[in-house]
Amino acid sequence: MPTQPTPNDALHEALAKVAPGTGLRDGIDRIVRAKMGALVVVSDAPKVLAICSGGFLLDAEYTPQRLSELAKMDGAMIITEDGTRIARANVHLVPDPTVPTSETGTRHRTAERVALSLGVPVISVSEEMSVINVYAGGMRRQLQDIGRLLDRANQALQTLERYKEKLDDATSELTMLEIEDVATVRDVMAVLQRGQMVRQIAAEIETMIVELGVDARLLRLQLEEVFNSLHDELELVQADYPALDKPEGQLPAGDSPATPRGLRLLSRVPRLGHQSAVAIADHFGELSRLMRATGAEIAKVDGIDARTAQAVKDTLDRLTEASILDQYI
Repeated sequence: MPTQPTPNDALHEALAKVAPGTGLRDGIDRIVRAKMGALVVVSDAPKVLAICSGGFLLDAEYTPQRLSELAKMDGAMIITEDGTRIARANVHLVPDPTVPTSETGTRHRTAERVALSLGVPVISVSEEMSVINVYAGGMRRQLQDIGRLLDRANQALQTLERYKEKLDDATSELTMLEIEDVATVRDVMAVLQRGQMVRQIAAEIETMIVELGVDARLLRLQLEEVFNSLHDELELVQADYPALDKPEGQLPAGDSPATPRGLRLLSRVPRLGHQSAVAIADHFGELSRLMRATGAEIAKVDGIDARTAQAVKDTLDRLTEASILDQYI
């Protein structure tokens, strides 16, 4: 069963430090405008200082102007993790030379090796190309022009909305099949695979939002509006089919029956908490049994009173009627 892509937290934290509106980004932009290069390690932990050779011990308050002035020297700059002080300047970094790197330039090779071997964020600025690269979490991210990045993010959001529409159609179809007790593994996987694509697009937009910083307020609101409820729905689909939580090669045949627990449909019952829904699903074992249950039988579940049980029954009946009507409209 597909799982939600895990955001690269280390990369996101590093991008947040150099997002527009931050002091570090101001300093980096000054270096770019001055047509200079730079290598900045955002940590003065002992493991970082251990690979530093030469240079100057500063321990000075960080300012964007100070960073750009220090960049006139060829060596690397070491700033504290919180970005408030410049610890050292003009140092020579000696990372583990056996760490593999895909970079070609000396500055970028050093940056990648330091980031990979020590697990700290490193920023490199190319003097010739004025390219800013951020290395963190085992990844490299090239910072882009804000206007171009906003255009890309908006295009990705439009793509997300289109995929969401397709996912909504697949989810509605699955609901109808579940109510009729004829859902198959193929039907469930169609929803989960589309959901995986939606999550990947949303994860990339989230990375863009972090990179954009203060320029992404509206974009974040739009992403939350499109994705949040969808994320909850996908989580419930996964919870409904624990037997399908296997690598793709170990899944049952596509036309094999798939039996839901009913958590997704129970989530539509007004004011029914998640724990109560889990208790009902556990009690009946599968949705088909729950659909056939009376209000009195549902009320036998621990913690479920008669009023709540009737609300469950009424909601499931309405869903059944809606499913029948959809087939004839």
